[in-house]
Amino acid sequence: MMTRPYLDKSSPEAWKALNALSDTVAGVAADAGLVMTEVEFIKLRASQLNACAFCLDVHSRESRNAGIPQQKIDLLPAWRESALYTEREKAALAVAEAATRMPLSESDAADLAASRAVLGDAAFAAAEWVAVTINVFNRISILSEHPVRPRDAEGKVI
Repeated sequence: MMTRPYLDKSSPEAWKALNALSDTVAGVAADAGLVMTEVEFIKLRASQLNACAFCLDVHSRESRNAGIPQQKIDLLPAWRESALYTEREKAALAVAEAATRMPLSESDAADLAASRAVLGDAAFAAAEWVAVTINVFNRISILSEHPVRPRDAEGKVI
């Protein structure tokens, strides 16, 4: 079976530009008051919805490194049914879901309006940028068939 080319390797200049966008979005998010846990929740939830194994592997580790408890990571697919998440975390997760599922439904539009009320304009817009950016990375990894390598208990590739 022939694998597709890695998009990041086949067009390094585009990959470099995407990484520059990601760095800019990270700065915008920090300046807007999004904390790293909120950013990682967005990345992890979008990656779950897109079924991007590579990005799930990366952002599960990054989420733990950012201080998200394992229980919240484990319950993420059912975040709406759990009282463990803060109002801001729920707002960020709603943005992740709406920005990942297109087109927007009436429910998604309502979630976005509620999220904006919780986060404020700057953090809300930054959350949308984070969601848009991770969705691009998800698509690149899925189309490139980036492999997930086995890791040991410490997270090192084995």
